[in-house]
Amino acid sequence: MSELTARHCKPCEGGVQPMTPPEAREMLGRLHEDWTLNEDATEIRRDFRFKGFNRTMGFVNAVAWIANSENHHPDMEVGWGHCLLRFSTHAIGGLSENDFICAAKADALLGE
Repeated sequence: MSELTARHCKPCEGGVQPMTPPEAREMLGRLHEDWTLNEDATEIRRDFRFKGFNRTMGFVNAVAWIANSENHHPDMEVGWGHCLLRFSTHAIGGLSENDFICAAKADALLGE
């Protein structure tokens, strides 16, 4: 995972192919085991769990800072004690390396 956290996202405005399902599964193996790949291999997701709202919001704010720094933004669902992160590269309708870089950086916030 450390090799992904050392990388930075590359601008993606379309014009490239999304990862194939085998490529996405291989990249998924580089993340924490709680990340999952959807059926058509266009999105990865993980529901992070916390004790309390303040810890959840601290994580959300840190992810937002990373997302802005990398210019690659997840969909987030936030509630008491959890934050569901979903990554997909909307410009290409599927997954790119950027999604896995940002997911690894979210994992690193928790020392994973």
